[in-house]
Amino acid sequence: MTHYQLVSSNKQKSSIIMILFVAFIVFATYVMAIGFDYPLSMVGIALIVSGIISFGSYWYSDKIILSISGAREAKREEFFDFYTIAENLSTSKRLPVPKLYVIEDSATNAFATGRDPEHAVICCTTGLLQKLNRSELEGVIAHELAHIDNFDIRLMSIVTILVGFVALLSDFILRTSFRRKRGNDREGGQLQAILLIAGILMALLSPVIAKIIQLAISRRREFLADSSAVAITKNPEGLAKALEKIALDKEPLEAANNATAHLYISNPLKNTKGHMFSKLFMTHPPVEERINALRSL
Repeated sequence: MTHYQLVSSNKQKSSIIMILFVAFIVFATYVMAIGFDYPLSMVGIALIVSGIISFGSYWYSDKIILSISGAREAKREEFFDFYTIAENLSTSKRLPVPKLYVIEDSATNAFATGRDPEHAVICCTTGLLQKLNRSELEGVIAHELAHIDNFDIRLMSIVTILVGFVALLSDFILRTSFRRKRGNDREGGQLQAILLIAGILMALLSPVIAKIIQLAISRRREFLADSSAVAITKNPEGLAKALEKIALDKEPLEAANNATAHLYISNPLKNTKGHMFSKLFMTHPPVEERINALRSL
């Protein structure tokens, strides 16, 4: 498969998943509102409050993530290769040079964040900068620049907001539903009981389903960023070897957590083994699949 075919395929699949995600949120909200006998106006207020909180998180997402990760600004004289590679690749893509940060950790990983190319950040661990050669580092930085150029950083911020939005709404409805007096419980009969059970199930399952959709989108965007990185560097082997080294490093990244794990080039928590449904909850595609896709371009 050529790079352009892979990019087109990934974009189509991501678009379909996003449409299904929004449709699921509308459906879940409606079922919860009907099931718990809430006026749609009250649900609307909850949506607005959740939206304001989520928008604030989106607008300051880069600062929040860098603070959580304990990252510091990278100095040019200290991380010369990091700087020059980022500058050269950004120039070739006609992108603004992103702000560069490092995390003091011997684990090998990197991520990109921000609202758009004008407010983008690339962050690498010091372990990654020390253990990869220039060609491999070029592949990793090109991968992160691809996330920026493809607006994945904005897409994943929006998806994260939607996941948080579903969690906030579900929590709000569950907490307040048991405090309300349901004067019409008996009048509703079996239908009302069925709707109530449906509302409870949707409130409990919605955050889990939303998280699964978020991770599915994240996995698709990793394939897209890999293929886009090759289009920038013209060297699939550089990124493939970098991924091999990152996969061999079994050290988890201490600064990472479940909220930020999907941002990294490879799962920083190293918890890839599990039950038969574990792939649903993986933040990234299996590294072997990514390497095979790179070497088939």
